[in-house]
Parts: sequence; structure tokens; C-alpha cells
Amino acid sequence: MATVIPEQKSEKLILAEDAELGPSEERIADAIPPLGKPESQKKLWFQRSKHYNLDDIATQPSVYDNPDVAPQYQPRDDWENLHRFDPRARWTWREEIDVVRKIDWRIMTWTAIMFTAMELDRANLAQSLTDNFLDDMSLTTNDYNLGNTIYALCFLAGEFPAQLLAKWLGPDRWIPSQIVLFSVVSASQFALNGRPSFLVCRALLALLQGGFIPECVLYLSYFYKHHELTIRLGFFWTGMFLADIVAAIVAFGLLHMRGVEGRSGWRWLFLIEGLITGTIGLLSFVMMPPGPTQTASWSRGKEGWFTAREETIMVNRIIRDDPSKGTMHNRQPITPKLLWKSLTDVDLWPLYALGLTFNIPTFSPQQYLSLSLRELGFDTFQTNLLSIPYLVLKIINMMALATLAEYTGQLAACASIFQIWCLPFLIYLRVVDTTKASKWLTWGMISLLLAAPLGHPVQVGWISRNSNTVRSRAVGAALYNMFLQAGVIISSNIYRADDAPLYRRGNSILIGILSLNLVLYVLAKAYYVWRNKVRERKWNAMTLEEKVLYLADYQDAGNKRLDFRLAS
Repeated sequence: MATVIPEQKSEKLILAEDAELGPSEERIADAIPPLGKPESQKKLWFQRSKHYNLDDIATQPSVYDNPDVAPQYQPRDDWENLHRFDPRARWTWREEIDVVRKIDWRIMTWTAIMFTAMELDRANLAQSLTDNFLDDMSLTTNDYNLGNTIYALCFLAGEFPAQLLAKWLGPDRWIPSQIVLFSVVSASQFALNGRPSFLVCRALLALLQGGFIPECVLYLSYFYKHHELTIRLGFFWTGMFLADIVAAIVAFGLLHMRGVEGRSGWRWLFLIEGLITGTIGLLSFVMMPPGPTQTASWSRGKEGWFTAREETIMVNRIIRDDPSKGTMHNRQPITPKLLWKSLTDVDLWPLYALGLTFNIPTFSPQQYLSLSLRELGFDTFQTNLLSIPYLVLKIINMMALATLAEYTGQLAACASIFQIWCLPFLIYLRVVDTTKASKWLTWGMISLLLAAPLGHPVQVGWISRNSNTVRSRAVGAALYNMFLQAGVIISSNIYRADDAPLYRRGNSILIGILSLNLVLYVLAKAYYVWRNKVRERKWNAMTLEEKVLYLADYQDAGNKRLDFRLAS
């Protein structure tokens, strides 16, 4: 738990255990109900029943069990889940596991499907390249780079407005609207007729898709504990890679439509995938409840998806894990003052720096995968199918990395494995003349490079953990993604036409950025360890009375509180 629980036995608990006074009804009523054994042993996400009895109490100790400090963590009066908040609520592991599985099925699955839909419309440009898109549109490689740069710039520009809208209107309203809107733009690419229309569509698509990912992260944080979120974000990004696999298979069929109605295959690809995405967007209005206690509706049933007991478990397990989740209503807008406080939160800046550069070593080669495979001599349909193996391996590696990060708690070290994996393959591409090597060997080396275990789920979960307020979590996720998109802009301009086909200058730059990333991970780890030591020293120097006074006076807020520890 990131929030330190003051070690204090309250008078109520002492009275309840006083054998001389006897078990009076008043003392029994005031006594704190028994808690579950703290989860001291780390578990993998699939190990749920090996170390405890399913009928044991699962409720974990929290600040709400100490009457001296509990009032300082009380949720706000208009919190949407307040009617289910009960610090005395207790439940078993069996009940908690059943509830989490239900959340996975009802909430996580559809969120991943929505991401799959967005990725279909975001990534189908890569499939269109294999169907002579650039030649049909009279575009050059540099025009393609410009399109990717404009997309990244507009995606970046759309992050904050979309995230602020989602926080104000609610993710359940804005995300489905967003999907429908960008599906219209995606489908309209059927009618592209030249460079200007190509660039305009890339800009509109990015503006409407911007903010989608941090909105989903914020939405999932309403339902999951911090240690559960990293694994779920792994499944979330699995939806993206599954979309890339499905897109490659679907493209294999749709691109065969070249000549139907006298149109190119890539035009049908944009149109049909846009219609699929639009359908998912409309269904999302039905499939996204506002929050854990707000699932009842005409489309989800009068009683909703969860019973009153399940809602009590959901709400209390979440807020006991992170009391800051009760500090804002799920439709409460972020004011300019709160926005500024979040923007100037220096404790999240190391993660923004990582977001800028960590993915560059694979993003440039990924953007050019289709063109590289065509230059190696693979035909249109082989190229699309050969993009599938690395995606399958990437999903496996990403989930393994997310699991390892949660098992060890070493977020910086685990996320840096991505860089270490990439290094030998980038060196190979830098020193070997791939035009003379076996095309299958070159495909294998590029595929292994792109299959690197993505640290994105770990880092996004890291942002969520270290925010400790809803407003910082919302703004921080958007800012992180903005830095990521800035990295995409950099990536889109590393491989240049005058460096083709070996891109030796570009690969040298990628190796240099990778080396920088390893230094940044070490610095981020060192910074958070130092910050925690300083807080620990100040906190432990206080008496219990000073700690209670400190909490009551709200001297610090969010992740600046001395009782909060930053993950590293």
C-alpha cells in the first residue's frame, strides 16, 4: 500500500479487548471487525488460491481502521459510490475473486474491445502500403513521414481536451462518442484523392483519437486496485496487438477486392474497417457503465450488473487500497487551478521523460516494416501475414513483463528490459548489409526486435500509482501520452529517404537513444528511492499526535503527503 498506516491501537479496539470490563454490547458494537491477513507474499495474477483459504476474510488493513486518522480520508459528500462506502465491511477471498472475475468480464473485456476498434482505424494505413497506396496517391516516403508526423502532432494536441471532456462528461459518455466520430473519418478515407486529403484525414483522425488511452486508464482505475491495474493494462494493450493481427488477416482478404467497382483494395479496407469501428462505438454506449455502483439502466437491467453486496465489496476494496479515489466525483471537471497543480507535479516528471523516448528504438522500424518487407521481395499478401508472428510474441512478452513487474515490485528495472532486448537486434541492423543477407534472416531479426516486451502497461500503471489523486491521475495519464506522441514525432523522422535502404544513420541514432533510456531508468529509480527516504525520515520523526495533526491540517495533498510512498 502506498499510504502508510499509522501504528496505533485505538481506544475503541482496546476497550473491546479488555477482559476485565467484559463484552458489553456498547463495546462490542464499537469494536473494529477482524481484518484479513495482510498480503505479504507476492502473487502472480493467476495464483489466487494457493496461499490462503478462500473463506478467510480478504479485507486488507487500511487507514480506515484507525479511528484517529480515518476522518482525514473520508470520501467527499458527492462521491458517486458513497452510499456503498462502509469501513466496517468485510468479505472473503472467495467473494473478492468472484467480483474481480465479474469486473474482468463486464468491464475489462469491453474496454479491450474498444481499444481494438481504435487500433483498427489507427493502424490500417500500414496495411494500405502493401497495396500500392503511395503510388496510387502519388505520394513519396517523405509524404508518408509527414502524414505520420501530423498524426502524432494532432494526437498530442487532442490529448488534453479529450481527457478534460471525459473527466467532465464521464468516460462512459465521451469514449463511445469519440469512437463513433473517428470511425466516420476513418471510413471517409475511401474517398482520398491526393496529398492534401491524405494529410487532412490523418489530422482529423488523430484529433478525435487523442486522449482515448488515458481516458480508458482512468476509467479502469475506478474498478481495480493498483497492483491489479498493471496486469489489466497488459490485457488492454493486448487488445491493440490483437487488432494488428486481425487487421493483417482482414487486410489479406479485403485487399483482394482491388478492382471491385473499379476501386483499389485499400479503399475498401478503410471503408469496411471504419464501419466495424462505428458499430463498436454505438454498442459502447450500452456496454460502459459510469462506475461500480452505476450499472443499472434500461440497457443493463433495472438491477444492474452487480448486487448490493458486490458493489459494497468493489467500492471498499478500491478505496481501502487508495483513499484518494474518493476525492473527486466521476463527472467532476478539473478546474484550471487543479490542472496547474497537476502539471507542476515534479514527482511525475521522471515518468514523462521516459514516455518521450522509451519506445523510439522500435517505433521507427515498426513504421517501416511493410515497406522494408516489400523491398526485401515479399509480395503484398506475404507482407501482411509476416507481420503476425512478432505481434503474437510481443503479446506474450508484454504480459510476462507486466507479471514480473508486479511480482518483484521493481517497476524501473522491469520496464528497462525492453531496452536491453532491443540492443543486439539494432546493432545487427546497423552493421549488417541486409540487402545481401537472406531475406528470411532479415525478417527474423526485425521481427525479434519488434517483439520486445513493451513496458508501456508498467509505466502507465506507474503513473497511476504515483499520482495519489484523481485529478493527477487524469492529467498525468494524458501528459504521459502526450510525451509518448512527441516521441512518435521524433521516431517518424529518424528513417529518411536519403538513408535508405539500410538506414545506418537512423539505426545509429536509435542505439544512442536506447543508451539514453537506460540512464533515464536508473535516474528515475534513484529519484523515487531518495524521495521516499526523505519522507520516511520526516514521518518517523513525528509523534502520533503530530501525525494526526498533520493529516487533519491537510498540510500536503496527493503524492506530496509524508504518509505516501512513491513506487519505483
